[in-house]
Amino acid sequence: MIAAAADQDAGWGTSWYNGSYTATGATATALGTGFANTNTIISSQGGATTSYAAGLARAYTGGGYNDWYLPSLDELNELYLNQDAIGGFVSQYYWSSSEVDAYSAWDQSFFTGYQYDSDKFDWDGVRAVRTF
Repeated sequence: MIAAAADQDAGWGTSWYNGSYTATGATATALGTGFANTNTIISSQGGATTSYAAGLARAYTGGGYNDWYLPSLDELNELYLNQDAIGGFVSQYYWSSSEVDAYSAWDQSFFTGYQYDSDKFDWDGVRAVRTF
């Protein structure tokens, strides 16, 4: 997994959803499932716009690549565990692509390491990843 060098939300955070509470079905949490989750979210929430977390991650084109995605919960935890080596994390909380239900999704504190099911309208950081 490759992480973007900086957050995609410019340090301001963004919501997980596009303004509509729906169950997208992007519930996978394991390593290797973030790409499929992101595709599922975008299929449900709309195109890769920068108004919500998965769309913002997908719209990123760093390094000339267009296959960036919002990490799954376990992929996000790998970013947390390696945050010193990766660098550039400015938010306290970051979104995963792993949904809990129509109203909440998993995020993670990059201060404590705790993972939470948070309301999809909350504003958390977004760090795109890709696989090689």
